[in-house]
Amino acid sequence: MNTLTNGQLNELQASLRGQLLQTNDAGYDSARAVWNAMIDRHPALIARCAGTADVRTALAYARDHGLPLAVRGGGHNIAGSALCNDGLVIDLSGMRSVHIDPQQRRAHVEGGATLHDFDHEAQAFGLATPLGINSTTGVAGLALGGGFGWLSRTLGLAADNLLAADVVTADGQFLHASATEHPDLFWALRGGGGNFGVVTRFEFQLHPVGPQVTAGLIVFPYAQAKAVLTKYRDFVDGMPDALTVWAVLRKAPPLPFLPPEVHGQDVLVLPVFSPVQSAAMQEAIERIGSFGQPLGMHLGSMPYTAWQQAFDALLTPGARNYWKSHNFTQLSDAAIDTVIRHAGKLPTPQCEIFLGLLGAQASRPAPQDTAYPHRDALYVMNVHTRWDEPADDARCIAWAREFFNDAAPYATGSVYVNFLTEDESGRTADAYGVNYPRLARIKKQYDPANLFRANQNICPAA
Repeated sequence: MNTLTNGQLNELQASLRGQLLQTNDAGYDSARAVWNAMIDRHPALIARCAGTADVRTALAYARDHGLPLAVRGGGHNIAGSALCNDGLVIDLSGMRSVHIDPQQRRAHVEGGATLHDFDHEAQAFGLATPLGINSTTGVAGLALGGGFGWLSRTLGLAADNLLAADVVTADGQFLHASATEHPDLFWALRGGGGNFGVVTRFEFQLHPVGPQVTAGLIVFPYAQAKAVLTKYRDFVDGMPDALTVWAVLRKAPPLPFLPPEVHGQDVLVLPVFSPVQSAAMQEAIERIGSFGQPLGMHLGSMPYTAWQQAFDALLTPGARNYWKSHNFTQLSDAAIDTVIRHAGKLPTPQCEIFLGLLGAQASRPAPQDTAYPHRDALYVMNVHTRWDEPADDARCIAWAREFFNDAAPYATGSVYVNFLTEDESGRTADAYGVNYPRLARIKKQYDPANLFRANQNICPAA
């Protein structure tokens, strides 16, 4: 890092409305903590921005002094893109405003807002947009990578519902990007990650959802996994857009509707969600329950906000996490066998393998319509390895990598950019596929010096 004088640092602090933290300041260590405890980086400066003016000031300071730069939204990214060593972090976590326009069905969301912030405001009007599955996730990182969750089969990705964004670019310009203003930049923001600037405000399309939805869990014994997953795969082909069913293989949490003797045992869980409450949906759910002999079921009407927080207890910050991910257009018998075999060897009780179901509305845009290209991905598999002690790093990571390698022959070779770990920069081109060349050209236009490189980096075109 370039050596900075006290005078320079005092000048920076005086020009910020928010707080500037240095390594010896109280609150520094908590400010550099992120969701994944494997990330242990030490920025020289953390600018806790209070508004767009602070973002522009901090960005200019990093650029003009040759400092590495990172941008923190929710701090939830598996690869730790919110932090850099010896540089400056633009911390948006204090910028969490969510303004809902119920007449126009628009949400105006600052760059530090979480899914919980968004849902809390939008659900006051019975509105929502497709986001993720963990309420502590930041809206910014999720949406900039594409963003999928329980509503995506019905309403598309978060990026599909992005209408506009306010962006501070590498040269300090403040741009409003939309389909009609800076359309290339807007296209790149819809899946291209944090490569193109600091988004201080997003504008999303909202849709009537809730406040009550149909949701819950069906839990099957591990011994029935092959039969249940085969029936699940066949059922998906005719599944209505308004129904989403994922598949999760893990140790059974101590859920109150499961017998105590099941807790800690290997199970297959089918999380079921629909924004619709109807007799037809109830009939579909009953059919899913008949795929095997469930150990327990807990399904019915519940608040949408409750379902959005249902898995938070399994994804609390502070644990060590390592992911490996594949996209699949289909689940062959061999792929199912591979998933089941490795699910029987989970290295810790916190680990899981999930198959997130997309298709329907998430698959209808063309690959080139947004920077997110994987419209053929019907299942997004994430191998979520999670543990507490550094001594278990090698064992847990080895399990994830072995499974990833064994599953590769049945996958597409593409990957969801938000699931890439810090050691997978070589897969960035796989995350963008046919769109990578265009993204590299846009990167050259808006960030030719690659200031925004603490991410799954798209290199500026030559």
